[in-house]
Amino acid sequence: MLIDHLSIIGVGLIGGSLARALRKAKLVNRVTGCNRNEDTLKKAVELDVIDDYSLDIAEAVAGADVVVIGTPLSTTEKILPQIVASLKPNAVLTDVGSAKGSVVSAAQKVMGDKFSRFVPGHPIAGTEQSGVEASFAELFVDHRVILTPLEVTDISAHKLITEMWQAVGADVIDLDVKHHDDVLAATSHLPHMLAYALVDCLAGMQEREEIFKYAAGGFADFTRIASSSPEMWHDICFSNRDALLNSLELFSEHISKIKDAIENSDSEQLLSIFKRAKRARDQFTNIQKTV
Repeated sequence: MLIDHLSIIGVGLIGGSLARALRKAKLVNRVTGCNRNEDTLKKAVELDVIDDYSLDIAEAVAGADVVVIGTPLSTTEKILPQIVASLKPNAVLTDVGSAKGSVVSAAQKVMGDKFSRFVPGHPIAGTEQSGVEASFAELFVDHRVILTPLEVTDISAHKLITEMWQAVGADVIDLDVKHHDDVLAATSHLPHMLAYALVDCLAGMQEREEIFKYAAGGFADFTRIASSSPEMWHDICFSNRDALLNSLELFSEHISKIKDAIENSDSEQLLSIFKRAKRARDQFTNIQKTV
């Protein structure tokens, strides 16, 4: 048994899928859930995602060997004191947030000597769906999970969380906190901003019905992630504010180059941008096939 008692604060797509995967592999003995909405917890019990639950964070955490924070980033700082107060001495705390700097900063403020037992994490997996009903055991198979341990992170705690994610099929890598946030701002957070912006822009046009009527596969592929949770991505924007602003600024400069090339009938410049992008995209696709 890898984990005797697992507590998940925020039983949604990620937390629910982790619980399902560990239970399917028989690597956890008991899973306790905690959510603000009791209907969600009842559904999680009904779906056999968790064994029991509590609406009280301190009660849900008590006695757990591993605690996973799966709530929106904006709530992390608020709930950490309640979690820390009830953690047993050798318990390991981790999270699944898409931005790590803000989470690490909040944890440093409240965890004291328990901070060494905190292993920040971010599974690079998910769908545009949300909620425990959307969870499934295979979500993390062949996907990366990034951990951002610090110098003070306990070696055994880091090892346990690494093994937990590997046990559900994930490829686990370690990154520096700032490097993680810079990379994810460009590769995940920025694309979501673009998808939301494009759909919102087109939806505001007078011809919106005709636009969506004739939209083809390219539109569907590019904008799929705009169906993701608005609340979650709202939180991510502010939790990774500086890195995201840098990525948005760089993209704004690049889109201006395309606009200028079209305005100036600069065929060579425009074709050069498109060819570079195609090469980069093809390389990315080839890499994904070998992972």
